Amino acid sequence: MSNPKAPADPVETPSIDARLVRKLADILKDTGLSEIEVEHAGLKIRVARELTVAAAPAAYVQAPAAAPAYAPAPAVAAAPAAEAAAPAKAAPAGEVVKSPMVGTVYLSPQPGADAFIKVGDTVTAGQTLLIVEAMKTMNPISAPKAGKIVEILVADAQPVEFGEPLVVVE
Repeated sequence: MSNPKAPADPVETPSIDARLVRKLADILKDTGLSEIEVEHAGLKIRVARELTVAAAPAAYVQAPAAAPAYAPAPAVAAAPAAEAAAPAKAAPAGEVVKSPMVGTVYLSPQPGADAFIKVGDTVTAGQTLLIVEAMKTMNPISAPKAGKIVEILVADAQPVEFGEPLVVVE
């Protein structure tokens, strides 16, 4: 009985298309998704990747960036004065554009090219202000509204964290 079933199963089971699996893997890479599942004609394919390896280096990258912030801390009297001045300076009338992800910010489309924006430039809603690279993917950060660039709060090739202020648009 087991022999007749063995030949019947391969006939009933649809074959797996390796090209489809590769296309699904490419979609994972392009979109940053962690898994994708497709079901068609009784065939179910699930492609997943493990993100724990990618998350660990990001934590190590951010640790050195935090270390310099603690270096000026011994000057306790000077630090509160600087912190008090910073919020007043960062509070101009305008909308603060924050980083939607952890990554590295780039102010120009490629090395050696002119920056997307400069302080004083007028921008339109949806215009690219800068790029945040995350996991080898370039993510354009757009202006939330039309207005004038009041301040650029980051430097080119600077690591940024989720929610970190990038630009102020008035």
